[in-house]
Formats: sequence, structure tokens, C-alpha cells
Amino acid sequence: MSLIDELKSALGEAAILTDASAMAPYLADERGLYQGVAACVACPATTAEVATVVRLCRAAGYGVVPQGGNTGYCGGASPDSDQQLLLSLSRLNQIRAIDPVGMTATVEAGVILQNLQDAALAQELFFPLSMGSEGSCQIGGNLATNAGGLAVLKYGTAAEQVLGLEVVLPDGKILNALKPLRKDNTGYKLKSLFLGAEGTLGIITAAVVKLLPAPTEYQTAWLAVDSVAAACQLLPLARKLSGDTVTSFEYISAPSLALVQEYIEGSRPALDQDYPHQLLLELSAPLPAGSLRPLVESLLEDAMEQGLVLDAVLAESDSQRKALWRLRESIPEAEKHAGRSIKHDVCVAISDLPRYMAAAPEKLAAIGAMRPSIYGHIGDGNLHYNILAPPSEDADAFRRLHAAAVSAALHDLAAEMGGSFSAEHGVGKLKRGELAHYSDPVALDLMRTLKTAMDPEGLMNPGKLVDTKTADTSPES
Repeated sequence: MSLIDELKSALGEAAILTDASAMAPYLADERGLYQGVAACVACPATTAEVATVVRLCRAAGYGVVPQGGNTGYCGGASPDSDQQLLLSLSRLNQIRAIDPVGMTATVEAGVILQNLQDAALAQELFFPLSMGSEGSCQIGGNLATNAGGLAVLKYGTAAEQVLGLEVVLPDGKILNALKPLRKDNTGYKLKSLFLGAEGTLGIITAAVVKLLPAPTEYQTAWLAVDSVAAACQLLPLARKLSGDTVTSFEYISAPSLALVQEYIEGSRPALDQDYPHQLLLELSAPLPAGSLRPLVESLLEDAMEQGLVLDAVLAESDSQRKALWRLRESIPEAEKHAGRSIKHDVCVAISDLPRYMAAAPEKLAAIGAMRPSIYGHIGDGNLHYNILAPPSEDADAFRRLHAAAVSAALHDLAAEMGGSFSAEHGVGKLKRGELAHYSDPVALDLMRTLKTAMDPEGLMNPGKLVDTKTADTSPES
């Protein structure tokens, strides 16, 4: 009996997709960088069925590529061989429990992030992970890539929200560590092996995550600052004067905002004048209404007196708050309309951001003319320093010609400052060469040792992150 026949027998014919048109949405990645190839798409509905798929694939020598919402930027969920199976976790979409006393939620990997946020809010609780793709990305993928997003400054990355995990291991066994315990000092922290491992050591099927009291007040401001250095000085002041209620501190360069105004219908600038450096500042807390407004007003007054803030507008309603956030969150879409960008996801120490921003243009100028689109989570040192072709050049040809040199320049600069080439997007197969190049050799060797020990056949998401069966290659941006 063939593997596909065995899978159909175990899961039912409807759960195994082999028709090209049915498989197509799973095989095309978010950025259009990869066109996947797979023997079939398996859609298990339970953890036990995931384990069955893994066991059958292992016996047949087939690779298993897990996929959540397919919103990743680095090809981490794209199979590339007819000796691989794509395993979609979308049917594992149950919120198994919400504990309002312990403030936890037990959720399956296929739960869409926004659905978890909404379920928590229904209990007057809050799940703080937030990102532009939250209407379609899934919890399993968020955890497998250790996603960042818009509120890392206050709440940390996806991994920092996790108390317990359920994982299907490479041999098909199920690690049941779904404990809602905040203190459990009983040996190795095994959950850490799978958070950020991109499915190369096992498949996350469920998690216990932390919840918080739901914020009852938001204060959102759009600011102009004189420089990135001024923004970095403003951040600790804002945290101090607001009682550390700053949850987002987003940077938007003038070119990024110009793209939004050019390509996103209905977008309007928040400020009356054009400024090179702008910020989106948000405070939130579970406090009585009106508690934060005096704090943010006092903060802005103090910052203007110090010359850190040049101009500002405060949202006066929830609709105005959402309009400000749309400006920030529409940048990736605007870049697509402009011909797509060479994307970068660098991170340096916050105090090094001004130095990075000062040095990068000179390094890029040596390569040739290009358009920057720079934005990101300045509150945690993460910049999306994206590069587009000049308006007069063909975008695809520009990327083919310059992507490698541009990425090397920006990643080298981050490495020189002790930073990272991948802050929140992961490695996938796009940046495997970068991982091999920039990683500490001892750390890289340890990663390979873990991979070999846990997945000796190399069948778990082959070709991604650290792969002991395939040579590391240089990335394409």
C-alpha cells in the first residue's frame, strides 16, 4: 500500500489532498518566493492524527513540512519535493479551555491568533501577541517561529507567552507537557526546544499560554521627532513618565509613509507637515477610564520642552486610533504595490539604532541607487530596513541584481554591532545561509547536534533552519 493510501485509510480520504488545484493554496508562499512541491497535503483534525501522519511518513522515508496560516516571510512552511508531505494544522482549531482564575488559555495549533484574542476579551482577558497578519496566522506557527509583532516592548515575543506545550516528536510520540504552571523547576525546559525551532524538532499541536487583564484604556499618539537618536531618548522617558504603560513604540520613516499615501486608498497623513522621522506611541492598561490621558499629555509636553518631539497628534476616538494604526500596518501592502521590496528584519541594541541608521545609507550607496522603506519596532530594536527599486527601474530585475549585496551590507552591519539578521521572521530556507554565516560556531554546532539527536533521518521540515542533510546555501531576498 502506498503512503497516500495508508494516510487516506487512517485519516479519511477528505483529509488527504492530492488534486493540484486543492493543493495549490498551500504550496504558494506569502511573498511569492517559493512554489512548493509535495506528494500531498494532509489535514489531520487531532493530535493523534498528526502523530499517525508523522509515523507513517517516517516509515516511508518522507519528509513532513508543517504549516499554519502560511503567512511566513522565509519559506519555512514550503515543501520542495514529491518525497515530502505538507501537514496543515488548520483543522486543529479548538480553544480547549480558558481559565479566568489562573489567566491561561489552552489552545490548539491551528487557532487563528485573532480568534484567541477575541475569546480572551470575551472573558475580560487579553492575549498580548499582535501583528498585521493576526486575522489569518495561527498560534502554532507563531510559536514555531517565536513571532514578535507590535507589543514585544511590553509583553515579549510569542515564546514568552507560553507555559506548556503538546508536541508530536519525529518518531510519532506525543510529548504532553500542557501544564498551566508558572513555576515548575523539574529539569530541562523542554518547551524551549520547540519555540522558534520552525518544526524541525517536532510539531507543536497545542499550547497553554498566559493571559492578562484586558486593557480598558488606550492612548495613542502619532509623533514627529528630529532624529532616530531623539526617538531612542524618548523611549525611556515615555516608559518612566507613563508608569511603564508603553505597549507600542513604532518607527515610520518618511519614505515608508509616502508609499502608504501613494498606494493605499483613503490614507491620510496624521500630521500637517512632512517629517523625516515619525513614531506611533501607544499606552494601554487595565485602569479606570481617563487614567492614561493626563500621563500621555504630560509626557508630550515634557518631550516637546526637551526638543525630543517636534509635533504630535493624539487620537480622540477609537476610530482615530485605528486610523493611525492603519497607516503603520499598511506599509507592507504599499511595498507590494510599489513592486515588492528586498526585506530585512534586523535587530540591534536600542542604543545602537542611531549608529545603524547613520551607517547603513553609506554602505548601500556603494551598491547603487535604491529606495529605502524603513519602519519597525524601535521599542525592541527591530527595524524592517526594506529596499525597493528606483521608480525608473524594473523591480524584479533590480532584486535579482542587487538583493544579495544589499542584504549582505545590512546584515554585516547588524552583526558588527552584535545584532541579528532575523529578529522576528525566522530563518526558514530563505536565510539558512545567513544562519550558517553569522552564527557562533559553537551555537551552530549545538543546534546541529540537537537536530541529529532528535531527528536522525532529517525528516522534520527538511531544508529549513539547521538541516543536517542538505548543504547550507546563500539566501535570496
